Amino acid sequence: QVQLVESGGGLVQPGGSLRLSCAASGSIFTIYRMGWYRQAPGLQRELVATVNSNGNTNYADSVKGRFTIARDNAKNTVYLQMNSLKPEDTAVYYCNADIKTTNWVRLTYWGQGTQVTVSS
Repeated sequence: QVQLVESGGGLVQPGGSLRLSCAASGSIFTIYRMGWYRQAPGLQRELVATVNSNGNTNYADSVKGRFTIARDNAKNTVYLQMNSLKPEDTAVYYCNADIKTTNWVRLTYWGQGTQVTVSS
C-alpha cells in the first residue's frame, strides 16, 4: 500500500509565496514521474508541474517562471515552490506519483489535496 501526504497549503496575499510538500510512503520499489495538479471550484483538474526520475521538469504555461518543482529521491518527496502568487492560483493542489510497488504493480497515486488560497 502506498500513501501520498501533502502539506504546506494555506492563505497567502497576492505576490506572496508558499511551498508545498508531498511525501510518498509504503511499499515503494520505484517512483517514476511525480507532479502537482490543481482544481479550482467549478473547473477541471489541471496539470501544474511534473518532474521525472532523472529530474526533467514540465510546467503549465500559467505558472512558468513563478513555480518550481523539485524532488528528493532519498526522501520520496516532491516539492512545489510557488512565488508571485496570484488570486487565480487559488485551488486545491493535489500531489501525483507514478509508482511501482514492491509487488511489482505500477499505478498512479494521488494525495488528499491541500487548499491554497491567494487573497488580500
